[in-house]
Amino acid sequence: MKIGAGLDRRAVLAGAGVAVAAAAVGFPSIVRAQSKSLKVGVYGGYFKESFDKHVFPEFTKATGIAVEAVAEPTGEAWLIQLEQAARAKQAPADVSMMSQVAMLRGMAAELWAPLDPAKLPNAAKVKPALINKYPDGRLSGVGAVSWYITLVTNTKTYPQAPESWAALWDPANKDKLGLLALVSNSFLLDVTAATFFGGSKHLDSEQGQLECFKKLAELKSNVKLWYRDEAQFEAALKSGEIPMGQYYHDVTGLAAADGHPVRSTFPKEGGILDSGSWAVSKASKAGDLAHVFIDYMCQPQIQALLSRKVGTSPTIDRSATDLTDKEFAAVSSDLTPIVPRYDLYLSKADWLNQKWTEMIVG
Repeated sequence: MKIGAGLDRRAVLAGAGVAVAAAAVGFPSIVRAQSKSLKVGVYGGYFKESFDKHVFPEFTKATGIAVEAVAEPTGEAWLIQLEQAARAKQAPADVSMMSQVAMLRGMAAELWAPLDPAKLPNAAKVKPALINKYPDGRLSGVGAVSWYITLVTNTKTYPQAPESWAALWDPANKDKLGLLALVSNSFLLDVTAATFFGGSKHLDSEQGQLECFKKLAELKSNVKLWYRDEAQFEAALKSGEIPMGQYYHDVTGLAAADGHPVRSTFPKEGGILDSGSWAVSKASKAGDLAHVFIDYMCQPQIQALLSRKVGTSPTIDRSATDLTDKEFAAVSSDLTPIVPRYDLYLSKADWLNQKWTEMIVG
């Protein structure tokens, strides 16, 4: 998402609103104490700025718990820092927002402290696909934020919106596409399986994975840019230089609202739903406060706040929120989404990367 927007390591919010004396609405069991502080890791740049401004002060006001916000580096770097620190019984953050592949890697290393569902009543509202569990059923993470990658087009080049991801393969779109550069962030194998092979079960076998790679290779001549730099593709989409591709639904909507000739379309096969989860380092000594924070973040009004202020899709059913149809459409869709096969991007990472280089981007 806007995760790569440059790491903004601004002054932390350690003291924001701590002295608020009102009772914690909805959290009667919390002992209010000015000395309580929680280190929360969130994606750097845009995400951290938004949470610093709109979320953390409200949490402190409601609970009396001060938040020390930590800007996480992108990719696997934060997971490695958490693992190394945990070996020394240290926690650079008590609670962290983690990508799904990082969640799985952390689970394999038993890095995440199991969460107590009894202390997270609001987490019962979170969509099952956004709940993380250890193989033995212990709760390891709870959906924090989710967002969509969709089919985007320049409206001057394409007056009619495409209806299917199959448009990426249309020979009429030669040299017109901008697609994400990695097998593990483009999720194009998942898109291929959903569009041509009936869904993600086709990726269960290596044979099915190879069939998806072969089908995906057919669109190579349509790709003008395999992008790592989101700003580069966004500029080319706006100008019409690269008039079609995959991009973030909410960011595209903001660009359209600013008057740029761009649109985001949820194809009939669904948009790609990616997400981050809240997880607690086993080295954290603030487990109780972490539970209060995660439960607070699962509340319908907070999920609606995130949709309005951060541009994320609610992790709970829309009917539980007060989002209007227009507000909901700006960040989400009622269509069944394409949920990436994160298990494969972890268990078969080397093989998938090798085939991606050989067959797709090489």
